[in-house]
Amino acid sequence: METCYLLLLLLVHVFYVLVCNLSENGALAHSAKTSNFSVTAILVFGDSTVDPGNNNFIKTIFKGNFPPYGQDFPNQLPTGRFSNGRLTTDFIASYIGLKDYVPPYLDPSLSIEELKSGVSFASAGTGFDPLTPQISNVIEIPKQVEYLKEYKRRLESAIGKQRTKNHINKALFIVSAATNDFVVNYFTLPIRRKTYSVSGYQQFVLHNNIKLLQDLINEGARKILVTGLSPMGCLPIVITLFSHNAILERGCIESISSIGREYNRMLQNEVTLLQNRFANLGVKILISDSYGPLTKMIQGDESSEFDEVNSGCCGTGYLEAGILCNPKSYVCPNPSKYVFWDSIHPTEKTYYKIFLATRSNIISLLNHP
Repeated sequence: METCYLLLLLLVHVFYVLVCNLSENGALAHSAKTSNFSVTAILVFGDSTVDPGNNNFIKTIFKGNFPPYGQDFPNQLPTGRFSNGRLTTDFIASYIGLKDYVPPYLDPSLSIEELKSGVSFASAGTGFDPLTPQISNVIEIPKQVEYLKEYKRRLESAIGKQRTKNHINKALFIVSAATNDFVVNYFTLPIRRKTYSVSGYQQFVLHNNIKLLQDLINEGARKILVTGLSPMGCLPIVITLFSHNAILERGCIESISSIGREYNRMLQNEVTLLQNRFANLGVKILISDSYGPLTKMIQGDESSEFDEVNSGCCGTGYLEAGILCNPKSYVCPNPSKYVFWDSIHPTEKTYYKIFLATRSNIISLLNHP
């Protein structure tokens, strides 16, 4: 009898450990939702880091709606997310009790209830520089703002103008872009380098970033989370393109990462000024730091959690992204051991850890009156 009891305790312990481990990796993150926040919707703007599939509905080759993308998404569904699973915005939406997955605004099947609780207007491949979305033929940032205006009109038809105004005021706005401006545009193509110095281009991109925030405030945004640049020199594709030896020297390109650090400092200063200017409207803007958490995963204490920090899980991991990461590509057996899914985009585990790192900012924003 005593042996059976001890065995039962052991089984309970093993089950507890398994559940904790799964939760840490994000597999049970959707169950950790809370409804203590007075938030009506999550509304997302930006690039592939927050695009759940809008590019599926436009004419561009820059899509992720085929395997192996989405292999760890429910039902192994390739939704258009450039990852093996969920994005940080999905984890945020689940955490604040709105929905488990943020859908793309351009999905024609969305019900009014689905629209009300939040959508993403983001488009993979876009940026703040007007030239950046032209390169991939994707949705430019001003067009995403136009979609927001259209979204508001659709809500007004369903729930009325005043209720829509209150709905937007209490929504959480998230902005994540600028990486493509530097990695795809400035560093890779010669056009902008002929016109702008690095510091001049930083100012140019920053000006358009702030303009978007002003536009969102004018449309009723009061709680805004802005993602800064990541350590761009640590992206596998950047290492491949700019390392002296792409095979043997896979360390981060510090000169490129430092440009992201400086941009983030400039962004913080401008956001502080912007928030002060609109303080009378109750506007609160916080910056989500992806630079620090990603650096820890790649070079810091948390790097021990990963087997691979400088190449993606898909293909060789050096260059593949989009159509180069396809059903015929080799895929690593355990993506949770990789920081990156393809040569540009993080794995679901990495996105989950970025969510954990920014959770305090989310709480602060949503507790703001």
